[in-house]
Amino acid sequence: MDMSNIPLEYDKIIIGIDPGTNNMGLGILGFCNNRVDVLAMDVLKLNKLNNQPLKLKKIFETVLRNIDAYHPDELAVESPFYGKNIQSMLKLGRAQGVAIAAALHRDIPVFEYSPRKIKQSITGKGGSSKEQVAAMLYNILNISGTPDNMDITDALAVALCHHYQGKGTTSGEQKSYSSWKAFISDNPNRITRK
Repeated sequence: MDMSNIPLEYDKIIIGIDPGTNNMGLGILGFCNNRVDVLAMDVLKLNKLNNQPLKLKKIFETVLRNIDAYHPDELAVESPFYGKNIQSMLKLGRAQGVAIAAALHRDIPVFEYSPRKIKQSITGKGGSSKEQVAAMLYNILNISGTPDNMDITDALAVALCHHYQGKGTTSGEQKSYSSWKAFISDNPNRITRK
């Protein structure tokens, strides 16, 4: 990709990764002052590959290609969560590890966030649904339309969550809110009215 398409005025560029071995979400955000731009968002579909090592190779190559194209400052990745299927968790962990390895291969710092932390950062509630996160994210990032793939919006949410870290309390921890009213009061720039 030609870097001349990417404005040089960004203070920071963050790649967000929602790891998966069937679908991997990727979102790249550029930040300048109080402005945030979506530089890229995509989903890597891996379900046609039935060989696990080939899927991991494709993840590594895709993350590396995007790092080389966008020159991010940091990579943020969603951590796998333990469900009922240990095999799924192992596969997610491998996908996450390969994305992390691609970033480390280019000396890009890596940050990991739990799904609950990501949801809390975007909506103010750690128990929000994926649809609620996507709707809030589309509002914050001024993306028109409706989310067509939750893996993409999850990846954008990881990148934005990472950006928000350190913007709350002096310790870098996100503040907890007891109501939407309190969240909106403390975060007026995250709400747009139409």
